Amino acid sequence: MAWFFLLIAGFAEIGSVISLKRADGFKKLLPSVACLVFGSLSFYFLSLSLTSLPVGTAYAIWTGIGSVGSVLAGMIFFNEPRSLRTILLILCIITGAAGIKITSGH
Repeated sequence: MAWFFLLIAGFAEIGSVISLKRADGFKKLLPSVACLVFGSLSFYFLSLSLTSLPVGTAYAIWTGIGSVGSVLAGMIFFNEPRSLRTILLILCIITGAAGIKITSGH
């Protein structure tokens, strides 16, 4: 279940970042509330995963999911720049997170 909780935490982190972008400096109520809800859910599920996963492994995977998801969401929803270099660097993050998972023994 810890890996499942970590996955939920990562996706909630993406929701938090998307909401933060839409909140316009916390000037818009609904996206601001969504940001706080998603952020709280992200930390809650991260904390549940930490009951049985090493902190370094869980944090690296959580930030990897959040980073990759946020970059992709920016490209999809906010028309942020896309380049081969960006895609290659995203693949580096995914490779690193997968490597940490494989070597963690969990």
